[in-house]
Amino acid sequence: MTKNVFKTCSALLLWACAGLVVAGDWNPVLQGDHRSEAAVKRDQARHPAETLAFFGVQPSHTVVEITPGGGWYTDILAPYVRNEGMLYAAHFPAKTDVGYYQRSRQGFLEKLAANPAVFDQVKVTEFIVGTPSAMGPVGKADQVLTFRNVHNWMKSGDGEQAFAAFYALLKKGGVLGVVEHRAKPGTSLATMKSSGYVTEAEVIRLAESAGFVLEARSEINANSKDTKDHPRGVWTLPPTLALQDEDRDKYLAIGESDRMTLKFRKPE
Repeated sequence: MTKNVFKTCSALLLWACAGLVVAGDWNPVLQGDHRSEAAVKRDQARHPAETLAFFGVQPSHTVVEITPGGGWYTDILAPYVRNEGMLYAAHFPAKTDVGYYQRSRQGFLEKLAANPAVFDQVKVTEFIVGTPSAMGPVGKADQVLTFRNVHNWMKSGDGEQAFAAFYALLKKGGVLGVVEHRAKPGTSLATMKSSGYVTEAEVIRLAESAGFVLEARSEINANSKDTKDHPRGVWTLPPTLALQDEDRDKYLAIGESDRMTLKFRKPE
């Protein structure tokens, strides 16, 4: 490895720059100094290594991350597939009148630009409902991953189209990985839309209606302390803490939401 390569890589990412990624070993990425202290603290609630291993992500995979937000999972996926695979980050559309979308996308782009040693190979695309080609290479992705987004598509009435797009993006045999806030069985559609919690049955219905087959479920991201009946829905809990200081200790003690972790496959 040349001195120039050493200069462009942080000490904990030399392995990635050298192409020494070991399939299934997430520790070098999780310990990388490109991750903020706040991001690392959430590992205990989001279980990234276990979750991505469950979905079967490999260093050589082409991965499409749907609406990555601030890039919490991008921090982990980008260096992992940097040398052998490819990460497409299907963020909010570049042309939008929604201020939050504009700020979120711009912040994400600035994050990537500030650390090219980690993010220089990430392809930023657009999540446009009904247009899978805007998100990534149609029919070529090994993995399509979405973390805590399904409730937003349900609220906007785009659930069916979103899952149809994911099906189109994946190659035959490819995997759709879904993590979502989990509602109690039998929760009404109206409550799901207002609370941010979605039933497993509804997510499975959306996926199967697009052609997916449910391959496995995991309790990796379960939280039995979450009663799912909070005043401001799932946003009452950390990390949002929508009530701010009101009953703050109570909600911190509960922790982040109870979440389903579902693995779907596009049939061969």
